Amino acid sequence: MNIDINSLTIGQAKELAALFGGAAREEAKPNPHLGKVCLIRTYASGVHCGILIDQQGRQVELKDARRLWKWQVKDNAGISLSDIAIHGVGRESKICAIVPQMTILDAIEILPLSDDAKTSIVNTEVYKP
Repeated sequence: MNIDINSLTIGQAKELAALFGGAAREEAKPNPHLGKVCLIRTYASGVHCGILIDQQGRQVELKDARRLWKWQVKDNAGISLSDIAIHGVGRESKICAIVPQMTILDAIEILPLSDDAKTSIVNTEVYKP
């Protein structure tokens, strides 16, 4: 019996894939925040801010990234990273120098920044002890 693989329906292709040990996977949708300045909360490597240029599962690539070593929400408008994503950082925040590009292997939260938040982080001087 000859089968023309080019004439298979999607359903037939899924059945065939299942026979060989794997169900057909849906294509992953791209992250809607690609190209935006985002806060990245990680499992073990802290909090970073930068332009999200790629994401594959928990691995993210950032451009022009800064680590937020210590943070305070601007004008005490909250306590969480979600509040920083909206309002920005306060004067007590300690933010590191810009890294041109970095890979984060353990991202667990991606928060796009408001214009106010971007401005506050960009304008925060590099912390020097």
